[in-house]
Amino acid sequence: MPRLLSALLLAGACMPALAAELPIFDAHIHYSHDAWESVPPKEAIAILRKAGVKRALVSSSNDEGTQNLYAEAPDIIVPELRPYRSRSEIGTWARDETVIQYLEQRLAKYRFVAIGEFHLYGADADLPVPRRMVELAKQYGLMLHAHSDVDALERLFRQWPEARILWAHSGFEQPAKVREMLRKHRNLWSDLAFRSDHGGGGEVAPEWREAFVEFPDRFLVGTDSFTPERWHYIGEHARWSRAWLADLPKDLAEKIGWKNGEAAIFEPFSKRR
Repeated sequence: MPRLLSALLLAGACMPALAAELPIFDAHIHYSHDAWESVPPKEAIAILRKAGVKRALVSSSNDEGTQNLYAEAPDIIVPELRPYRSRSEIGTWARDETVIQYLEQRLAKYRFVAIGEFHLYGADADLPVPRRMVELAKQYGLMLHAHSDVDALERLFRQWPEARILWAHSGFEQPAKVREMLRKHRNLWSDLAFRSDHGGGGEVAPEWREAFVEFPDRFLVGTDSFTPERWHYIGEHARWSRAWLADLPKDLAEKIGWKNGEAAIFEPFSKRR
């Protein structure tokens, strides 16, 4: 982590002035139970605003965190519903039937744009609990934010061919595999919360550049505040994102930086009001 922080600081220092003005749609933010005291809602929103985050797709374990942030700043927060009531359920939720009641209750009470981010791999996608989750997403017209391997993604699409899926951490995959999946599924978006070439400079690796050029409307950036201390990296991550986006043509940088998030996530949510 210290090496990554050094890279973020260096990228920020080297960033062109124009890039510093680029808004950010952060498509991967968590505000879970262990963050509420150390980073209260007002402070969390202040961090987002200071970082130049135009909008943030937020989920939490449990959902009260997301609702508290949304109440504080509905102009920034775009809520999604995570199927976890605590972080400890990451590895158990897919076999826990009580998750369904929790999802049904929250969906009946609040508005969301997506269900996720959830961890789901391989054949587990076909278990009864994930299947019911997909049915609920279909019923409410919600995106699925899946931290999954290719096998699970394919199973989700087989259950619901018209599903809209945001593939969390797909930046860890090889660019060729990401492009293959984006070609195959027109309703799949790539969440770049971390990327395989995230090193210190502001240059984008040729393989990723080719992917971005081929699919300019299908990539989004994200911080992934998976622990409370990660909230204090949101500003640095925004600066780092602007630094590597500045290595792309301006229109492409704007799409990945914020416009794709607006089109794929915020606009569908705003229509649900």
